[in-house]
Amino acid sequence: MRIVFMGTPDFAVASLKALLESDFDIVGVITAPDKPAGRGQKLNESAVKKFALEHNLKVLQPEKLKNPEFLVELKSLNADVQIVVAFRMLPEVVWNMPPKGTINLHGSLLPQYRGAAPINRVIMNGEKQSGVTTFLLKQEIDTGDILFSEQVDIDDDMTAGQLHDQLMEIGAQLIVKTLRAIESDDYQEQAQDQLIKIEDLKHAPKLFKEDCLIDWNKTTQEVHNQIRGLSPFPTAYTIFQDKVLKIFESKKELKSLSISAGEYVSDGKTYLKFATSDGAINVLDLQLEGKKRMKIEDFLRGIRL
Repeated sequence: MRIVFMGTPDFAVASLKALLESDFDIVGVITAPDKPAGRGQKLNESAVKKFALEHNLKVLQPEKLKNPEFLVELKSLNADVQIVVAFRMLPEVVWNMPPKGTINLHGSLLPQYRGAAPINRVIMNGEKQSGVTTFLLKQEIDTGDILFSEQVDIDDDMTAGQLHDQLMEIGAQLIVKTLRAIESDDYQEQAQDQLIKIEDLKHAPKLFKEDCLIDWNKTTQEVHNQIRGLSPFPTAYTIFQDKVLKIFESKKELKSLSISAGEYVSDGKTYLKFATSDGAINVLDLQLEGKKRMKIEDFLRGIRL
């Protein structure tokens, strides 16, 4: 089969690498245009582009996916199937082009957690399982017929970053499995609306700054879930000594402190604890505005409380 791969960040590189190692024929790679970054505004290439060029793959970087010149070039690749991993939303003229369809890898167990931030949202909501799903693209986002899925367990201290890395590797192998099945015409499609009632769906909308501000009036478990679900990016934060304090790692303490929610206690050496509605959050890894990220002991050595 002739395969066109579409993706941008590191999460997608693992799948592209797995396809190459499995000797699939990658005839083209579509990724985001280079973007200026840093103080010098030097053009920054996507992780997928860097990997593709290192392996002498043809790269296309359209600004607009409906651009007529891009569509002509995409069609000229004569792909049998397209693979999409962590890319942008495709217009129908693109996803409907190859005869065997366009397959998307999604970082949740569909139909649950459709949307832009499934890895963050499952942890923020305190879920105990997540996974990856391959499905055939259609018009409405993340609603196409399911091909294969793989489940993973989430422990109580796993961060979004840790789940991301686990799903990245499992997802890469699921992409290979899915393509092998399509190659041999040995698969079944499962309609998502047959799996769950619409009122039971949980969604994974894009994250905004207000999702990151900690409400200390919530329970200890809820705050702990928010911190680990947003770590390492975009990161949960609170206001501390009139500055933004990002919290990357925390430990739950279910014993209530004799202070109001949002207030803190510290021995000035080893711990900094913020009160919640029913206990406390012991901060282990943090970054104060204008400072570098550090462990709590290093942070306390350099600040007056």
